Amino acid sequence: MPTQVKIDSVRSLKERLGAAKTAVLTEYRGLTVRQLSDLRKQLKTTAAEYKVVKNRLARLAVKDSSLQPLAPHLAGPTGMVLTEQDPVGVARTLQAFVRANPALTIKVGLVEGKLLGPQDLRALAELPSKETLRAQLVGAVQGPLSQLVTLLTAPHRELARVLEARSQGASE
Repeated sequence: MPTQVKIDSVRSLKERLGAAKTAVLTEYRGLTVRQLSDLRKQLKTTAAEYKVVKNRLARLAVKDSSLQPLAPHLAGPTGMVLTEQDPVGVARTLQAFVRANPALTIKVGLVEGKLLGPQDLRALAELPSKETLRAQLVGAVQGPLSQLVTLLTAPHRELARVLEARSQGASE
């Protein structure tokens, strides 16, 4: 018979999971409490939270939700990263933490309904930020437009130079 505490725990986790656009499962075996605390602080800067979950309760919470594909990966000591924000920032933070603390293992991630393995999450972390992509797009559009303006104004400039040269020649 499930206890009220477990029922409340599943309900709470289900609410958190319902709002999440990104969820990443990790194995934290070998990390100290201080390292986990540091990870939580780092993830908080990207509007993400890190929660150690009980696999059985987490399986119940993801059942019949958009995070159902994570259920088979809920085994061993599992920590779950959840965010409603940009998944790239979370992936970057996790990759940076893994480089400094190799004991943390990234199992799998679910980003906007797509299941990603550790390699895919690493590739996601290497993507440029939204601001960088916007700047690159503006540069890509601005370059040809600048050339077009230069090309269209060239005949007018040349005409002005010829007229100026003629007016200087006539005044001498």
